[in-house]
Amino acid sequence: MANTIHIDVVSAEEGIYSGEAEFVVLPGEAGELGIYPRHTPLITRIKPGSVRIKAAGKDQEELIFVAGGILEVQPNLITVLADTAIRGHDLDEAKAIEAQQRAEEARRNAKGKEELAVVEGELAMLAAQLAAIRRLRKK
Repeated sequence: MANTIHIDVVSAEEGIYSGEAEFVVLPGEAGELGIYPRHTPLITRIKPGSVRIKAAGKDQEELIFVAGGILEVQPNLITVLADTAIRGHDLDEAKAIEAQQRAEEARRNAKGKEELAVVEGELAMLAAQLAAIRRLRKK
């Protein structure tokens, strides 16, 4: 299995995924990153969105939603330290839509720039989560 790279996705609560992958795609701070074995080392922040993992020997990609965090890439190891990480099959569209509606109401009632900034961040994370759900549903 010389053409694989090990990936670990962990959140504050638990380890979400650990295994060998042919490639990984995720939302970096400056745009979408595609990582293959023997990638140049890097550390960057990640934005809310989907981590897509092409597991070694499997046809279908594994999808994990992350709400931001840090990515470290070494030639044979990818580590995703996520603020929040949810396996694709555990995402709940109804709950995400309900949370988005509550956040939009909070934005309308926000008092001050700080409160508005917090709500805007929550809305961005929820929009990314809904996009991940829709991407998963297409498969």
